[in-house]
Amino acid sequence: MCLPFAAKPRLSSIDHANHADSPQFADGRFHNVVPRPATGVRKMLRIIADALWNKPADAVPAVAPAVRPLTARQLARAPDRSLYRLGHSTVLVKLRGGWWITDPVFAQRASPLQWIGPKRFHAPPIALADLPPLRGVILSHDHFDHLDRATVLRLAKTAGVFLTPLGVGDRLIGWGVDPAKVRQFDWWQGTCIDGVRFVATPAQHFSGRGLFDGDKTLWASWTILDDAGDGDTLRLFFSGDTGYFAGFAEIGRRFGPFDVTLLETGAYDANWPHVHMQPEQTVQAHLDLRGRWLLPIHNGTFDLALHPWTEPFERVSALAAQRGVALSTPRMGERVDLRAPAATAPWWREADAAEPFSTDLTEQESAP
Repeated sequence: MCLPFAAKPRLSSIDHANHADSPQFADGRFHNVVPRPATGVRKMLRIIADALWNKPADAVPAVAPAVRPLTARQLARAPDRSLYRLGHSTVLVKLRGGWWITDPVFAQRASPLQWIGPKRFHAPPIALADLPPLRGVILSHDHFDHLDRATVLRLAKTAGVFLTPLGVGDRLIGWGVDPAKVRQFDWWQGTCIDGVRFVATPAQHFSGRGLFDGDKTLWASWTILDDAGDGDTLRLFFSGDTGYFAGFAEIGRRFGPFDVTLLETGAYDANWPHVHMQPEQTVQAHLDLRGRWLLPIHNGTFDLALHPWTEPFERVSALAAQRGVALSTPRMGERVDLRAPAATAPWWREADAAEPFSTDLTEQESAP
C-alpha cells in the first residue's frame, strides 16, 4: 500500500531547526538509537597510521577488475525489474518503466579532491552521460563515497526526484538542485511514486563531509516495495552504510520478507565495528530482514579498506553457503533479474587475468 508524501520545508542550507521535531535529532545533531562510542584522538591517529602505512598489498587489485560494459541501447531494451551494479553502492534498477539509482558516484576518487583520496579500481560500466533519464535518485547519507557532488549536479538536469534522509536534501538544494525535485525523510517516513513505495528506514552510521559538520544530516537505509497487484510484489532493501543493529529485525518485521537485500559487505575493520558490518553480521542482517537473496554491495570499487579487496566476497560467499543463504555477486554491469535472481560466477578471482585498462574518467564524469 502506498502512503502519501507529507511535504517538508525545503531550505537552501542546513537549518537544524527544520529537523528539530525528528526523534533522531538532539543537541544540534542526529543520533543512532544506540549511541556510537566516541573515537578518541589516540585511536583516530592509529586508524590514520594504519591507512597510510599498514594496508596489505592486496587491498588494491593488481589490475583493474573486468566490468561488463553497458550501453544506452542495452538499458533501453532492459525489462522491468532489472538491476545493475555500477560500483561500490551505486545500483541502477528499473521499476514500472522508470530507472532509479542509489548513491551514484562516478568520480575518480571518493574524496573532496580528485588528486588525493580513495581511488577507483575500475571505470564505471557506463558513462554518466550515457545513463537514461532517471525517474529518481535514492541517497543514503552524505559521505563522499555515497554522495558525489559532480555526479548529483549532472543527474539533476534530467532526474525527476531525489529521495534523501533529513538534511541531505538541504545539501543538494544548496548545490543548486531544484528544490521541487528534493524529498527529505525521517526514519519510517516514505512516499509513493508511480506505484512504487519508498520508505527511509533506520541505519546505524554517522554523517559529515568536513571537520565541523559531523552528524548534522541524517543517514538511512531504504525499503522499496513494488506492488503490481495479484500478489506480484517485489520487496528490495538497500542498506546504505550501517553497522549491525537490532533495527534490521524490526525492518524485517514491518516490511519483509525481502526478495533481495542489498547489504554492505566491505571496508569493515575491528576499529569501527559500530558503523560497518563484518561479513558475519551482513549475513545475520539478511536473515533478520527475512531476505531471500543477498546481494553484497559497498565493495570492489574504491580503495577504502584495510583488508584484501577480494576478502568481502570470499568471506560472505563462504558464510552464505554455511548458513544456506542464496547469494548473488554480479560483476559490475551484469544484469540481475529481480524476478528470478541467480547465483553468479566469482568474477573477482579472475581479476589477475583481466587486461589492465585506465580508470581515468571522461570529462562528463568529473564536471564541477
